Amino acid sequence: MPFALVALVLFPAAAGSLRLIELAGGPSLIPENTRMTASPVPVVVHVVSAIPYAVLGAFQFSHRFRRRWPASHRAAGRVLVVLGLAVAFSALWMTQFYPRQPGTGELAYIFRLAFGSGMAASIILGFAAIRRADVGLHRAWMTRAYALALGAGTQVFTQGIGNAVFGVSELTTDLMLGAGWALNLIAAELIIRGGGNRTVRTPGKARPS
Repeated sequence: MPFALVALVLFPAAAGSLRLIELAGGPSLIPENTRMTASPVPVVVHVVSAIPYAVLGAFQFSHRFRRRWPASHRAAGRVLVVLGLAVAFSALWMTQFYPRQPGTGELAYIFRLAFGSGMAASIILGFAAIRRADVGLHRAWMTRAYALALGAGTQVFTQGIGNAVFGVSELTTDLMLGAGWALNLIAAELIIRGGGNRTVRTPGKARPS
């Protein structure tokens, strides 16, 4: 599973890395985005946080990793909470204060606010759950947060298919963006229910994971 999850974010990670090169004064290797070049800090925070969140977070789902290196799992979890909140809040900042992305409409704006807020809330609820030693609930909320973070990877496919089938339009773009997040959430819920993520409490002092 970890390597499949990492593969899902290869395209957005590559695009984000090329954007960072451009913002750092390097060559423009992808279409220019004046919204980001005019105010680069939020997008730099977003990309620099999103790539390690996606890669490191993928290995948190490995049963072997959690079983063999529990201390590393907990340490990585603390880092991921910070990275994940940086991803979510930088995304919300860009949604709220950047000019609207060309080709998208009000529906995309609502989706971005809703799913960005949902990611931040899931991380906070997951952290609160592990502080109570509720491992099952912790895993469930962190799975939802990670699924929302990987929305950009799934949107590569939903937008490609949507444009091919329905043509390019503002409504199609908005709906296919929402479909990427929705599909990931559906997959997360299936994993949560199929993986037996019921409420489990660990004995002793609760430690963040």
